[in-house]
Amino acid sequence: MEIIVLGAGVIGLTTAYYLNASGHHVTVVDRRSQVGLETSYANGAQLSYSYVAPLAGPGVLSKIPGWLMRHDSPMRFRPSADPALWRWCFQFLRACTRQRSLQSTRHLLALSFLSRSLMHKLVDNEPLLDFDYARSGKLVMHRDAKAFASALGLLEFQRTLGCEQLPLDREACVRIEPALESIRHEIAGGIYTASEDTADCYRFCLSLEKLLRGRGVVFEFSADVSALKHAPGGRVEAWAGARRLPGEQIVVALGCGSTKLLRPAGIDVPVYPLKGYSLTVPIRSGGIAPRISVTDFARKVVYARLDGRMRVAGMADLAGYSNALNRRRLDTLRLESEAVFPRAGDYAAADEWAGSRPATPGGMPIVGSTPIKNLWLNVGQGALGFTLATGCAQLLDDLIAQRPTAFDCSMFNLSAHP
Repeated sequence: MEIIVLGAGVIGLTTAYYLNASGHHVTVVDRRSQVGLETSYANGAQLSYSYVAPLAGPGVLSKIPGWLMRHDSPMRFRPSADPALWRWCFQFLRACTRQRSLQSTRHLLALSFLSRSLMHKLVDNEPLLDFDYARSGKLVMHRDAKAFASALGLLEFQRTLGCEQLPLDREACVRIEPALESIRHEIAGGIYTASEDTADCYRFCLSLEKLLRGRGVVFEFSADVSALKHAPGGRVEAWAGARRLPGEQIVVALGCGSTKLLRPAGIDVPVYPLKGYSLTVPIRSGGIAPRISVTDFARKVVYARLDGRMRVAGMADLAGYSNALNRRRLDTLRLESEAVFPRAGDYAAADEWAGSRPATPGGMPIVGSTPIKNLWLNVGQGALGFTLATGCAQLLDDLIAQRPTAFDCSMFNLSAHP
């Protein structure tokens, strides 16, 4: 079939990869001048297959008032008159139950384990360009003893679902990652997972583009898809300005841009941007930077080594669709980084970035069909886009081909989202 994939981030590109491998003629369309320039560009660089529990959970509600009142909080909210914002917030609050959280975690782990298997297969078997990929392992570091105790309870639950994780005391955390020595006294404990990876998502996108071009996939850049117009037979056509894009099937993988495009066609997806920030810090010669992936649980900041660089990412701002840099938020991120890894690199020379994560209220991506027979969705991965990309793409390819999927994925369909 002729299939158009709208979006050239990591979700759109992995979708194109599996569709092409199934023999379809694929065209990837994006409004930017090249691949990976939006959410995929400078994300946290962690492939966190065992850490997919949704943000919406029973422990979050009590923290929200404090978060909203502090300028340096992990999550911030800027009220607006946008009805979509208030609808998203209401659905988020409804999802903050223990039952919903555990159920979502179970489904997301099945998807992430599929993604891990597919990513490893892709890396092992395809001639990819270097994208700083490493099977680095990950340490989630806890500063609060109560939070660490709660993490131990979740560890036991995740073990029943196939996760292999180790609880570590303070000394063991520093032994496994000596760069944490400077904050040894602040560590209550940690959870180490050897199976986690790190990589540069943008470079991965560039590598996939080169691979796909060599296999006949067509790329159209600087093409802003402005409308999905209804066509005979219960179908739609994608239009970029006055030009109709040819294709039998259409896959929307536009992240936060999906909502605006889909709504006039009668498709309402509960996706709203959670704005995050990152720094890419050059590591000094002899610098004491982490070798493994580290998450500071209390601060909600992640650290990943990308060869001679350290990626620092965090925060979640419900602040509309602007990706403008917020100096106060970036300064907070820099101060947090310098406090944890003071001798890692040249913070003054760090590249700064902000991007919007396309989040659903309950943390579950939307993958599958729509009421329109030739329109498909692969959106709403939130902060887990890189982690879940290969699994979501493979599921969608199977659904389009009407093949059995690796597991029951009906919970990711649009109809399963409120």
